[in-house]
Amino acid sequence: MQTIAVIDYGMGNLHSVGKALEHVSSARVQITSDPQVIRDADRIVLPGVGAIRDCMAEMARHQLLDVIREVSNDRPFLGICVGMQALLDSSEENGGVDCLGLFPGRVRAFGPTLYQGEQHLKVPHMGWNTVEQRLPHPLWHNIADHTRFYFVHSYYVEADNSRQVAGSCQYGVEFAAALADGARFAVQFHPEKSHTHGLQLLQNFVAWDGRW
Repeated sequence: MQTIAVIDYGMGNLHSVGKALEHVSSARVQITSDPQVIRDADRIVLPGVGAIRDCMAEMARHQLLDVIREVSNDRPFLGICVGMQALLDSSEENGGVDCLGLFPGRVRAFGPTLYQGEQHLKVPHMGWNTVEQRLPHPLWHNIADHTRFYFVHSYYVEADNSRQVAGSCQYGVEFAAALADGARFAVQFHPEKSHTHGLQLLQNFVAWDGRW
């Protein structure tokens, strides 16, 4: 039986992610902060909610920074929400925070005056929005382009390498909603809260061999 490690560093929506993965697969889902359990798993999920400084500090406290760098190189790896943002070089949040540096780019604040046309947009960006698929990828299997997913975030990813942007979204600015490189895939939205299409993405992740 294959195993999926959901990394627990005290700041993720772990229960809902774990239940969603159990719903779409027969794999053994382990919610864990144990570096060896994570290293032994077939697939890895890095969820995250809250402030990035706290997230990075907790990853460091649990001695997970090098583990995440290691396991995301050689097996299917999925980052979700702040778990995606943590993979960038840095974030503007909390006055500036260094992140894992696995995707070149940075995390920007939406800012207090955000408009789409003449419409003033609220921050955080919370609710359903469409994702434009920018790259063909196995995790988009059976998911139509411009499908709606559920977002909750006040900061967005500005990627340096457009060839790694698997999906984009518009909310006052265009931002990377999904990133892909090798065995790594990361999404700003919450697949576990995105009903049928989110579950399809998680099912695709469970079936993915880490190549594309």
